Amino acid sequence: MNRNSVGQVTPQTFTFGTAEDPLVLESGCTLGPVDIVYETYGEPNADRSNAILICHALSGDHHAAGYHDPHDRRSGWWDGMIGPGKGFDTNTYWVICANIIGGCKGSTGPVSINPAIGEPYRLTFPVVTIGDMVAAQKRLIDHLQIQQLYSIAGGSMGGFQVLEWTLRYPEMVRSAICIASAARLSAQAIAFNTVGRSAITRDPEWKGGQYDAKGPEQGLATARMVGHITYLSEVLLDAKFGRRLQSADRFCYNFTNEFAIESYLNYKGSAFTQRFDANSYLYITKAMDYFDISRAYGPLKEAFARVAARYLFVSYSSDWLFLTSQTKEMVRAMLCNSKPVSFIEIDSPYGHDAFLVEEEKLTRIIAGFLEGVAK
Repeated sequence: MNRNSVGQVTPQTFTFGTAEDPLVLESGCTLGPVDIVYETYGEPNADRSNAILICHALSGDHHAAGYHDPHDRRSGWWDGMIGPGKGFDTNTYWVICANIIGGCKGSTGPVSINPAIGEPYRLTFPVVTIGDMVAAQKRLIDHLQIQQLYSIAGGSMGGFQVLEWTLRYPEMVRSAICIASAARLSAQAIAFNTVGRSAITRDPEWKGGQYDAKGPEQGLATARMVGHITYLSEVLLDAKFGRRLQSADRFCYNFTNEFAIESYLNYKGSAFTQRFDANSYLYITKAMDYFDISRAYGPLKEAFARVAARYLFVSYSSDWLFLTSQTKEMVRAMLCNSKPVSFIEIDSPYGHDAFLVEEEKLTRIIAGFLEGVAK
């Protein structure tokens, strides 16, 4: 075991949303009861002012650090960032990570049982937004008796949640760390999500969302392959795979997977089907498409006027899914309002996935920022 690991952790479930007090969604629909699965790392101080909320990306979940069983082959998705002496130092901070609603890892989503009929919601589950996910997290934070978050952090779709938190509940967030994200998805990013959803819904095994345990594996695998391409940079793909053939030194002149990159993408797609639900993929990508600060809060300069948190924005030089120019747009909006904001672009060949890969660089930046918040 890594001596700096948070060790073995046990997920917890918070349930809320009675008939009298349901979760009211942006669509006008209501949801309840709602389960939120979450994990915590470190310990709260006396007044719980050391709490940091971690928001996960599309394919992530509440298991951000440590392990569930000593025999687990893999630790949490941000294990290198959360723990004693790490970027989110659990000797100092009480770190919380919650699974979003609409997902498939325990929080209420399309795979959950609809108590009204005793069967999974499937496509009867209401469409949720990033704002709805944050509203559900707010219920959890209230339940944990946290008056104000010391910080909130997330990358990619997690960054969307960070932004929404600071705009919707400004008084509850002391500092915010938005990584490899933007104020909205670009048309190109929406296009990639559309192709992914189309691959799922055109798979005969999708069956209008009423699939059995197997589900539309081919469609979901293709969606993951398309999405994964957007997470990587051209430089990285060329360096790692180039035009290398997988197992021969000449062409086969057929349609098997001959190139190493083909085999890699097929592996990634197939592995994803073993841990993710196809309908959840539809719901989460749609929530990402809907996210748009300007549509919800007005032009960025006006929207960021309401922010009370001290901000850190991080972008990556080779990220073509969320461009540095998109991050700078938000930084300028903060500066126009004389808000405390820090920004850094990290030179990296790893593309959008860099925030999950180059943890050493990010550790130094985040640890320094969090110490500065205290001062």
